Amino acid sequence: QVQLVESGGGLVQPGRSLRLSCTASENIFDFNAMGWYRQAPGKDRELVAFMSRDKIIQYEDFVKGRFTILGDKGGNTVHLQMNNLKPEDTAVYYCRSFGPRGDYWGAGTQVTVSS
Repeated sequence: QVQLVESGGGLVQPGRSLRLSCTASENIFDFNAMGWYRQAPGKDRELVAFMSRDKIIQYEDFVKGRFTILGDKGGNTVHLQMNNLKPEDTAVYYCRSFGPRGDYWGAGTQVTVSS
């Protein structure tokens, strides 16, 4: 069973940055892909950024130019660098691994953007 643990969330003012980390119980490049999702109160969980094993990277429009997904080369951690944060980025952020033996989620980390 794959285990994913997110960290790095917190309270931050608008315009500031945070770096989230997701540490997996195995090498992240053994998965088909990794993704960051978020869920705001009263809303559905949504994709934020996606990175496949062959380095295809995708961002949702609402974070393009502000967020960057990157993996530790040969390591167990994928990061989400979040710059120029906005109040609408407030949500619980989740890490997800895709295959090859099923998909797994972490428990999430809270990000609150407020002045």
